[in-house]
Amino acid sequence: MSAEDLEKYETEMELTLYREYRDVVGIFKYVVETDRRFYLCNQVDVKARSESGEVFFEVSMSDCWVWDMYRPARFAKTVKVLTFKDVNVEELAQSDIDPPKPA
Repeated sequence: MSAEDLEKYETEMELTLYREYRDVVGIFKYVVETDRRFYLCNQVDVKARSESGEVFFEVSMSDCWVWDMYRPARFAKTVKVLTFKDVNVEELAQSDIDPPKPA
């Protein structure tokens, strides 16, 4: 497989992933972003933990969709993430989900 073929394949995978995201975003309440992944979920709980003087975050999510083009199944019942990096949680507003109406 040439580099050009690989790039074309990855571009097609990203487009497919974006289309799937667009189709499913309306069924989720939260967007969660970690240093490694982007998630859509309906429940999220973030707890700061400390062990041996190090602070990390424990993120528990349920009813999830994971933005990862290499995962064969992007829907997950529960997900737990442990990270030392920032975690961003946003509640989706209905206006964030609905595409703009033609004028």
